Amino acid sequence: MAKIFCIANQKGGVGKTTTAVNLAAGLANLKKRVLLVDLDPQGNATMGAGINKGELKSSVYEVLLGMGNLKDARTHSETGHFDVLPSNRELAGAEVEMVELDQREQRLKIALSSVRDEYDFILIDCPPALSMLTLNGLCAAHGVIIPMQCEYYALEGLSDLVNTIKIVHAKMNPDLQVIGLLRVMFDPRMMLSQQVSTQLEKHFGDKVFKTIIPRNVRLAEAPSYGVPGVIFDAGAKGAQAYVAFGKELVARLEKQ
Repeated sequence: MAKIFCIANQKGGVGKTTTAVNLAAGLANLKKRVLLVDLDPQGNATMGAGINKGELKSSVYEVLLGMGNLKDARTHSETGHFDVLPSNRELAGAEVEMVELDQREQRLKIALSSVRDEYDFILIDCPPALSMLTLNGLCAAHGVIIPMQCEYYALEGLSDLVNTIKIVHAKMNPDLQVIGLLRVMFDPRMMLSQQVSTQLEKHFGDKVFKTIIPRNVRLAEAPSYGVPGVIFDAGAKGAQAYVAFGKELVARLEKQ
């Protein structure tokens, strides 16, 4: 049965989608069966997996509103070798429409229950806000992977997110926990990056993944070609770091 993880951080531009797409491809490379759920109306994870969001016949929008089923809506990423529950701009309207629905926070969890046995990992790329969509992701997941840059403002946002996770754990999803913090876009030449990284390790201990994702141009270029970075240029430092992260995550779960 699949392990379900949210990739979440309410701060934008911290590499959530890059992490979700490349972790999915990295795990697929390890022969794991992976489903990537794109919960962001921008549909960047969908495009990054090589799927044209403008040509979707069905998406996560229909699934959440009960107008379609997940098995029909999912599609396969030929470039990443994993399945995708895609998204497009229609999803932006789901926030308002879901307010009237029963079990509105549990819609994604209910939908995923039909396919959990088909995958080893289900990764949910959440939007950069603590919205109804993000709440659906948190309620469906076993844990949260938090990608963050090692800068001052990131620390402030982190405390808000951790508090939200504690609330969801207490009131809606007792399985939910922080799996770990992933340091991304890391520039070792900046003293602040090193200082914040040290603070994270001191405060969160073994919750901080040992793998560090460096700032890398090739990772940034990959989405425009619709190919995950780990496949676009497997020799790039960023790609190798995400492959290492996938291995570290699997090893950590095997120890539990």
